[in-house]
Amino acid sequence: MSTQTLEKHASPTQTQIPASICWFEIPADNIERARSFYSGLFGWKIKPMEAAARPYWVIETGGADASPDGGMMARQCPDHRITNYISVASVDEAAARVEKLGGKIDMPKTAVPQMGYFVVCRDTENNAFALWEPNANAQ
Repeated sequence: MSTQTLEKHASPTQTQIPASICWFEIPADNIERARSFYSGLFGWKIKPMEAAARPYWVIETGGADASPDGGMMARQCPDHRITNYISVASVDEAAARVEKLGGKIDMPKTAVPQMGYFVVCRDTENNAFALWEPNANAQ
C-alpha cells in the first residue's frame, strides 16, 4: 500500500462509514499476467510499491475517495483468494468478536508502519477477510 494511496485510510480522524470495505488484495500466480488483465479490463493503474517489505503492487482503481483501492501480491498458498479489508475502530475488539461468533484468526494483529493495523480472519463459512484499523502511529 502506498502512503499516498492510503492517506485516506490512515487518517486519525476517520470519516468513512464504519465497517465498510476500504481495501482489497488480489493474489496472483503471475503478477504481469494479472496486471495486464485488470488494467485491460478496468483501466486500473497497477504499480510496484517501493517501500514494501516484500514485492507488492498498488492498485489505483480511479474511483472517488470513498471507493476502495487495493494491492496485488504473489499468491502465498494454493487457497489464497481475494481478500477484502473492512475498516473498524479497533482490530483487537473486532478480532475478539470474530472468535466469539465462531470465526478464526488466520494472521494476528500486524502493523503497517504509519498507516494502521490489520488482522486476517476467516468467517464461519471459511471465507477469508481482513480487519483494518487506521492509525498513523502504527509501528
